[in-house]
Amino acid sequence: MTRTTLFIRILAFAAIVAVIAGLFWMQNPAFLSTGNIRALMRHMSVNGVAALGLTFVIVVRHFDLSFPGVASLGAMTMGWLIAIGQPLSLAIGGGLAVGLLIGIFNGIAIARFKLPDIVTTIATGGLAIGFSYFYSNGTSISRNFFMSGLLDINDGRFLGLDRPFAILLGAALVGLLILNASRFGRAFYATGENRTAAWYSGVPVSAIVIAAFALCGLCACLSIVLLVASSGAANVSAGTQLLMPAFAAVYLGAALFGRPSVLATLAGTMLMSLMLNGFTLLAIPYYYSDAIVSTVLILAITCFDPRISGALRRLLPTRKETPA
Repeated sequence: MTRTTLFIRILAFAAIVAVIAGLFWMQNPAFLSTGNIRALMRHMSVNGVAALGLTFVIVVRHFDLSFPGVASLGAMTMGWLIAIGQPLSLAIGGGLAVGLLIGIFNGIAIARFKLPDIVTTIATGGLAIGFSYFYSNGTSISRNFFMSGLLDINDGRFLGLDRPFAILLGAALVGLLILNASRFGRAFYATGENRTAAWYSGVPVSAIVIAAFALCGLCACLSIVLLVASSGAANVSAGTQLLMPAFAAVYLGAALFGRPSVLATLAGTMLMSLMLNGFTLLAIPYYYSDAIVSTVLILAITCFDPRISGALRRLLPTRKETPA
């Protein structure tokens, strides 16, 4: 992508953000208030961290449908550890370890044993949801949450930013360094673009795929830590709300900027959060907002997937040259 093309895409993104913000502001001036912007940034942080992890899986041309269930298991694991009096750092570490281990399992099953990614991740996500019921028979866990310091993650500030948003920026910086400033990151793109050529070039393709799924599981559980810190309770359905916004953010960002990347995912997350926040502020029923998010996801996939966009281009009539 040339600098001119990138500049045009950035301008287009800025114009879309301005139009969306302007429309919601005209309907309700509170949309651009300081309090609402902070709420938007906290909401963006939860979906953004999950979408960042999913970005690695999409870059290597795979799918992960397990991360909502994995996030729920991570939430219940963390909640149970807090409830039995374990330190907050150990509880958060336990929740993150759940995501990392299941992500590694997914990666091994798909990369080493060549199992289909969609079926495998649906199965592991279902298992994760089932295991999450063991902690409290499906009831929410909130014991010791107020005394543990967990809620301070949502309420605290770091360098003038709300802590959840600071965590999102930190995760994005790490992801940016991995994908764009290291040989390890270039191996992700090489694996996604041409796996056979990457293997002959010395890229450890299987290890890269395993790493992508591991990062996806880890980020899913990190995002659920932010969500539980804001809600004050862990429950078995905590991760279900991550699936659609995360996929929509990754594919929308890829459609806007030409390929999946950390910055593209952040852009897609911002657009999705703007819309969802605006719908909430205008008291639009959730089923309408879900339908719009689903529509955006379909359009983004259409723009990003080369097979679909190529098929659409072939359907368009071609202009015939007239003889001189």
